[in-house]
Amino acid sequence: MRITVKLDGFGPLASAAYAILWLDRETLRWSREGHDALALPEWGTLQSSPIGTLICGAHDMGPIFVLNLLRIDAFAPRNSETAPEISSGSAQGVAEYYASGSKAAQKGHWHVQCIERETIQAEHEVFSDEQDPESDGGSDVGARGAYGT
Repeated sequence: MRITVKLDGFGPLASAAYAILWLDRETLRWSREGHDALALPEWGTLQSSPIGTLICGAHDMGPIFVLNLLRIDAFAPRNSETAPEISSGSAQGVAEYYASGSKAAQKGHWHVQCIERETIQAEHEVFSDEQDPESDGGSDVGARGAYGT
């Protein structure tokens, strides 16, 4: 299951500052699908927290974003009885952005744009264990931990 989240409204940053992230509930990883005026890597890991979901870098466990009250486990598959059904558009909240390891958060907003409940096989996996079939074999794009597009 993949959840598309838009982050925006970060006060002192440029008014056009935003990021669109895909959150993968099964792998607990995220990938950046679009952004402007926010410094963040192409992908990283997700962590659950009592306050919400932490968006962390691939190798740095400190949060880049904290999505307050977003419970990644609340987005259950359609026929699941373990978590409530949440629809896109109804889920939103406060996002905290920690620019370049800053200890002071810049407040903004998050909201769910789309929930894809079926298993998605991306054309080019950013954090796939398998080599990209279009690769020449000499590149590590597609390898675990590599920054690919």
